[in-house]
Amino acid sequence: MVPTLTLNNGIAIPQLGFGTLNVPPDREPTRANTQKTAEIVGLALDVGYRLIDTAQGYGNEQGVGEAIAAAGLQRGEVFVTSKLGNANHRPDEVRRSFDETLQKLGLEQLDLFLIHWPLPTLYDGDYVSTWKALAELVTDGRLRSAGVSNFQPAHLERIIGETGVVPVVNQIEVHPDFANAAAVQASTRYGIVVEAWSPLAQGKVLDDDVIARIASTHGKSRAQVVLRWHIQHNYIIIPKSMHRERMQENFSLFDFQLSADELSAIDALDTGDAGRIGPNPDTFTGVPPTRRSPR
Repeated sequence: MVPTLTLNNGIAIPQLGFGTLNVPPDREPTRANTQKTAEIVGLALDVGYRLIDTAQGYGNEQGVGEAIAAAGLQRGEVFVTSKLGNANHRPDEVRRSFDETLQKLGLEQLDLFLIHWPLPTLYDGDYVSTWKALAELVTDGRLRSAGVSNFQPAHLERIIGETGVVPVVNQIEVHPDFANAAAVQASTRYGIVVEAWSPLAQGKVLDDDVIARIASTHGKSRAQVVLRWHIQHNYIIIPKSMHRERMQENFSLFDFQLSADELSAIDALDTGDAGRIGPNPDTFTGVPPTRRSPR
């Protein structure tokens, strides 16, 4: 049974979900890719995942929606998250693109919508009006919860200070090599739940001897140990896999527990900003520096 965390608006969210970044890898919304997305997300739902994370920029909302419709689950059984595209920060574009997201997902109401990146060097540095537009979607009933992604402490302080509206979630890069302590602490201080994207650092952390030793002690995989570390830090996690066996492995986190010493040993792997694998939110402009697209 996947535990839930209670957001600051009283809504419960599963602590373990399924991420759809690069499902499919080229992010092109072709019919073939939509069918592939529906197949992969359908597998995740069959395994038992009930939190599905997508984004306007992933090009796969249609496939996610088709998988949810085909699963035959009650609407309240699946918690669906999407994120605002970087080209849609103007308030009118927030509203237009959100309507499009609902249409693609086949939903009348979305559980959680996030500003994907703050983009402080674009839009005249005005991500506050973007945040106000998301909050208005909650007011009119089409959105249950509004949150942010990749927001630094100063970004959080500004939107909360200027609007009085506190995000429910801050989805940020967190993993043993990059604890992202300042953003985590700021989120916690405001009562914002931390959601970790790329919780395995794209597999980079799995080579560490500390992780290997702890995995051997528990008879678990290295990935399970790292994901369990997140769970015990009260983060939401959204690992992704294209294979059912790995989906099941990532789902099997609740029959063991890491000791305080083991948590501390993994905590000690943090290398600060050197461990970051994604762009720095203070300078990211929405254009990937390489062909590998960021979150």
